Amino acid sequence: MVADYLWWKHGVIYQIYPRSFRDSNNDGIGDLNGITEKLGYLSDLGIDAIWLSPINPSPDVDFGYDVSDYCDIDPKFGTMKDFECLLDSAHKVGIRVILDLVLNHTSGQHPWFIQSKESRENPFHDWYLWRDGKDGGLPNNWQSWFGGKGWEYDGQLRKYYYHTFYKEQPDLNWRNADVRRAMLDVFDYWLKKGVDGFRLDV
Repeated sequence: MVADYLWWKHGVIYQIYPRSFRDSNNDGIGDLNGITEKLGYLSDLGIDAIWLSPINPSPDVDFGYDVSDYCDIDPKFGTMKDFECLLDSAHKVGIRVILDLVLNHTSGQHPWFIQSKESRENPFHDWYLWRDGKDGGLPNNWQSWFGGKGWEYDGQLRKYYYHTFYKEQPDLNWRNADVRRAMLDVFDYWLKKGVDGFRLDV
């Protein structure tokens, strides 16, 4: 036994990609109930925790890493009741549950971004990285990690927003204190449900 054992540091964490792990209702997509059904198998492996790839609602431009609601479950995976059942059942067999939390960006369909691009005066506008063009072109030469320019033009606002990844994944402005508070509320929401930890994406 490791001295001062910490499950998140010394334990065995089993990553689960929910949509391909186990399909409990035969719709072709793995789901939360499928994971619950396999907890006995996972327990027999002797693992300390399961880490779930994103299960939040998403348009799936980037397989769930474009979140449109941080405090709900994507219907393709089940319901919040299904998640709560999984969480409770996992804890009963000594398995902790870690959620993937995407902090860098949201989906372009997230209500925050939809409001952000309504007008330059909208309180949510500064929640994202909006910039005016420079000399008739892009704000600067920043690139997307997925290739090509990192700036996308919005004709209504006549401004550009930055996206480190796909254009459908606008970056959040972490310099904005309201963004930081909103994300802390997301952590708090899931912790109150009993989630044991988070894997912070990008």
